[in-house]
Amino acid sequence: MSLIKLHDKTFEPYVTAVQLQEIVARVADEIYQDLGDSRPVFVCILNGSFMFAADLVRRYKGLCELSFVKMASYEGTQSSGKIHHLIGLSDDLEGKDVVVIEDIVDTGNTLEEIYRIFADKKVHSFRIATLFFKPDAYTKDLKIDYVGKPIPNRFIVGYGLDYDELGRNLPEVYQLNTSLTMTNIVLFGKPGAGKGTQAAFLKEKYGLVHISTGDIFRYHIKNETELGRLVRSYTDRGDLVPDDVTIKMLQEEVAKNPDAKGFIFDGFPRTIAQAEALDAFLASKDMKIHGTLALEADDEVLVERIIGRGKVSGRADDQDETKIRNRFAEYNEKTAPLIAYYQQQGKYYPIDGIGSIEEITQRLSQAIDLIKSK
Repeated sequence: MSLIKLHDKTFEPYVTAVQLQEIVARVADEIYQDLGDSRPVFVCILNGSFMFAADLVRRYKGLCELSFVKMASYEGTQSSGKIHHLIGLSDDLEGKDVVVIEDIVDTGNTLEEIYRIFADKKVHSFRIATLFFKPDAYTKDLKIDYVGKPIPNRFIVGYGLDYDELGRNLPEVYQLNTSLTMTNIVLFGKPGAGKGTQAAFLKEKYGLVHISTGDIFRYHIKNETELGRLVRSYTDRGDLVPDDVTIKMLQEEVAKNPDAKGFIFDGFPRTIAQAEALDAFLASKDMKIHGTLALEADDEVLVERIIGRGKVSGRADDQDETKIRNRFAEYNEKTAPLIAYYQQQGKYYPIDGIGSIEEITQRLSQAIDLIKSK
């Protein structure tokens, strides 16, 4: 298997034909163990699952029926993409064991509608079998009885799955090669270095998703989510939020943006332990940090800049020089060692943080362009 190109995107090998047949055989055996004494009706949801369904029934050891159906959406100006009914679905399913065959389950929206459609069919039993399942994207509380392979929230093609109708006939499965298109940046610097301001420009220019741990914390706390309450339990005691809690929040943000061209991580990592945790998390998603941009500026300049900002914002801790210098000391102690960490990986890019906003943006852009060219 080698890289392939479909339309404007490049895909890399992910699951071989041999591995697919092993997965299909296992799922067929699991279904037979549950329903071997009956004659189940396999309902194949076209178009994506046609290959999976064909191989599944060939591997199934017992008697079975097979039905092919297609989805139909609401028509007219109120179309929302939701399923209205299944074209080709037999009404004669009463008392039968039904297994719906899906190619992939991600958010679960389609699955929810399938459950709804079958709710009044008076079937003897109802099960879902999917070749692929994206747990990071799944938002429903609906049972999936048979899962061929859990996968990250990445775009895949082949073995029935398509990209704008291309790739269905491939005997293997390929995933979008984000290493050729994705750019993940860590942006760090001392307080007052202008990370937030620059991130706002860079995310627009390069189509990146800006993930600020400070913004995430504030969102979860304000909305009193489960994670927000957990964060508050630490901050109210004056304790630092543990790395595993922060990483969990980052995981959620990354999972929300499966089609992102890349991410700007702002405010994380702050320590080597956090950097290692971030690398491990990204590696589990077949991703990585491509470069670390460090905005550098003299302490005296930053103190003056922060105090000026504090006069406008009214933040008391931005008007107390002692507190500002204490924040610098904490940065030097915990965050500065990251320089060596990323230097060893060849990913460290120091950026002169003194000058106009436009000048600094230009310097950062030059560094990102260099990273993208590698």
